[in-house]
Amino acid sequence: MLPLRRFLLAVTLMFSCAITAHSAPKVVVGYMPIMADAQAFVILGGQTRHTPLAGAKLVEFQDGPDIARAILAGQVDVAYLGVGPAMVARAKGADIRVVAADDVASGGLVAVGDLAHYFETGDARTAFARFTRDKGRKPVIATFPRGSVPEAVLQYWLRKVLEVDPASVNIIHQGVAQARQSLLTGAADAGVVPEPVNTIVTMRRPDARVVVGGMTMFPNQPGAVLVVSEKLIRRDPAYVRSLVAAQVDATALLLDHPEQAAPAVRKYVGGGRLPLNVILQSLENTQASFTADPHQEIESTGRLRDFMVDQGTLAGQLDIDALFDTRFYDRQSK
Repeated sequence: MLPLRRFLLAVTLMFSCAITAHSAPKVVVGYMPIMADAQAFVILGGQTRHTPLAGAKLVEFQDGPDIARAILAGQVDVAYLGVGPAMVARAKGADIRVVAADDVASGGLVAVGDLAHYFETGDARTAFARFTRDKGRKPVIATFPRGSVPEAVLQYWLRKVLEVDPASVNIIHQGVAQARQSLLTGAADAGVVPEPVNTIVTMRRPDARVVVGGMTMFPNQPGAVLVVSEKLIRRDPAYVRSLVAAQVDATALLLDHPEQAAPAVRKYVGGGRLPLNVILQSLENTQASFTADPHQEIESTGRLRDFMVDQGTLAGQLDIDALFDTRFYDRQSK
């Protein structure tokens, strides 16, 4: 009888484990096919000690505000997105916290065709006016929708740095794929869009130039962040610790060995269709911006919050300390 009892006990335990595994909620991860989310792709490629994204449900978005809407609808547990949309979601009641950073001070203004020439031959403050005078139309600038970091950075640069009227340019709001196509075809004269768009455009169009760097547009500009729901933090803090640990590992690989990270990144940026040399060049162009340290984004996020409130893209005075939860990163850095 004893062997039979042991057999029945073993079957019961196996069945119990199977039910538990089946009923455990799958983590839903939102991301964009951009270099700012490269850590996620490195983790998915199995190049970190922890692989917390294995088995997760991945959902691709074309811009951060779309991810923010999914967060508000309770459809996403983990997201890699700009800190601007993260603030918008939090201000509207989303139970999310920033647990790690992705990048800082990345991007810039890429200009194509004649507009690039106006930046190269005169003061940036008058480039748009000179273009309009000569061409008889306003320059078209493509960027992400309102509430995103690229759009806020563009508005900040126009208003606070150049001190020109934003109405002097025609801003169109597009997702990453649309903006890339607009720049490649000349439907837009410039763009403030995350990598790899700048690299793709400058490699394919000889008349394209990155004419203004990200640091010039918004000093120490905050970038993309890793956010998780407070529900997930409460339910499974060990999972969040492993996610942040993987973020730290992935960042180190991107900083020290981008050539090793490139194949994994290529799978998600461009869906595997972009040549590897384009991916590697884009990684090298943004290499200095990668960071996992959320502390690097707190002060500049406060400044971005104040500007977005002034512009009406963020409601109320969001508590930045309530947005950031650095405990998991701080444990990794000790």
